[in-house]
Amino acid sequence: MTLDALLARAARRLLEAGSPSARLDAEVLLCHALGVDRTWLYTWGDREAPLLERARFEALLAARAAGQPVAYLTGEREFWGLRLSTSPHTLIPRPDTERLVEAALALGASPRGRLLDLGTGTGAIALAFASERPGWRVVGIDLSPEAVALARHNAERLAIGNVEFRAGDWFAALEDGAERFALIVSNPPYIAADDPHLARGDLRFEPHGALVAAEQGLAELRHLVVEARAYLVPGGWLLLEHGHGQGEAVRDALAAAGYGEVATLRDLGGHDRVSLGRHAEGGTGGGRS
Repeated sequence: MTLDALLARAARRLLEAGSPSARLDAEVLLCHALGVDRTWLYTWGDREAPLLERARFEALLAARAAGQPVAYLTGEREFWGLRLSTSPHTLIPRPDTERLVEAALALGASPRGRLLDLGTGTGAIALAFASERPGWRVVGIDLSPEAVALARHNAERLAIGNVEFRAGDWFAALEDGAERFALIVSNPPYIAADDPHLARGDLRFEPHGALVAAEQGLAELRHLVVEARAYLVPGGWLLLEHGHGQGEAVRDALAAAGYGEVATLRDLGGHDRVSLGRHAEGGTGGGRS
């Protein structure tokens, strides 16, 4: 069987299994099994599929048909042009989160400063920002030691040196009263426990604790809004990713906590995605470096 024929059959199987991106998933898995990129696959699709690689691909295909995320099967996902290692201990980086990176870069235009990424997971947000702002010092924190180890691995593999990762529960990993940041960003848990999406797609396999929060998904967002003020420099910004129906609630929380210039930004799909507010005590500096 040629690679083209194998790919077409695989795409049909994934489509029947309910994959929303069946052809792309099949291509990515076949490339992974063969150890090639998609350009090679398009060029040499008329070649016969090698037996060993075909068997490896069939195993990956079966796992994907059962619902396992492509990013966990291949062990990697691209985010902000960076190829990141992934694992079931962390959320899979998603394109919507790049909106948070864009906003942080726009606000963090100073040549030097400090950024804090809470709930860093693979390190995606921290590494994307650090790669664009080499003069900044970036700190990423996650409750999961496995996530911290993975984020450090990604930083080393990508040779991004202006970032460090620590294990801890939100701000507990910081030196109390001694560390301040010009930007604090987070993609925290924000899905309600009874949300039906948790039983669908990739979410079924991602770590529950990184997805679900109390108070209809708002508990961690509200906690960060209140606590972040003590770790922001005057004029510093807090930026939070959230669900598309939570913009108003997060804006209300920011305003109630005394932040100024509160706003919500939309993602490429036109949905509320990132809400932000500024520490109201004046100043626009980039923070200590």
